[in-house]
Amino acid sequence: MKKHRAVIRFVLCIRNDGCDDLELRKAYQVIADPDAVKEGYIRIIDESGEDYLYPADYFVPIELPTDAAKALAVPV
Repeated sequence: MKKHRAVIRFVLCIRNDGCDDLELRKAYQVIADPDAVKEGYIRIIDESGEDYLYPADYFVPIELPTDAAKALAVPV
């Protein structure tokens, strides 16, 4: 039986209208939340260290080298 490793995804903040807890040009870890995506939101771990929903258009997906993604990832 094959083991599937969870893919660690990151996004880059390109907008933060009214969101003091988001920093422009900063990478944030994504938490999978299919229901949020259906509503136009994305769940990320923000500056507080907690995961919250934000408008998906505030971010663009980015690819990091595997070692970098592992180093930046917060256990979920």
